[in-house]
Amino acid sequence: MKYGIAVFPSKEVQDIANSYRKRYDPSYALIPPHVTIKERFDAEDSQIDDIVQELRNVAKETKPFPLIINKVSSFYPVTNTVYLKVQPVEELVELSDKLYSEKFPNERQFAFVPHITIGQDLSTEEHSDVYGSLKMHQFDIEETIDRFQLLYQLENGSWTVYETFKFGETK
Repeated sequence: MKYGIAVFPSKEVQDIANSYRKRYDPSYALIPPHVTIKERFDAEDSQIDDIVQELRNVAKETKPFPLIINKVSSFYPVTNTVYLKVQPVEELVELSDKLYSEKFPNERQFAFVPHITIGQDLSTEEHSDVYGSLKMHQFDIEETIDRFQLLYQLENGSWTVYETFKFGETK
């Protein structure tokens, strides 16, 4: 089964992202706006209990951190993806790094660029228009993140929360 680990921002931030996503992101209906902190990975049912226990340990050692968004950016020319740029605060980067330690499956395929996708699979012209109009827009978003989620992918491609891990909690 495919799994991933993400941070979900508040409903207010999700509403801002969705105002763009419903027009520019074909994955809009498959998963709410999020920051991926560990790329999708395969795990067997027999492995998941150990992974969950390790995630509890990571969460216990993690303190809440700020999610800060000030602007839109793009992965162009690698892909025609437009996103809300999340500042890579130290705690967020450390959390992602911990999830790629030897205790967890899968090697990192991409450098960690914290973001919330608002448009993807755009044509070059559409990307240019969307990014051109949004890159001048200033965002002033700051909130506190105090948990992350282990997700799994359903057969229809959508993602569902398997378990939520609150920072500083022991279970």
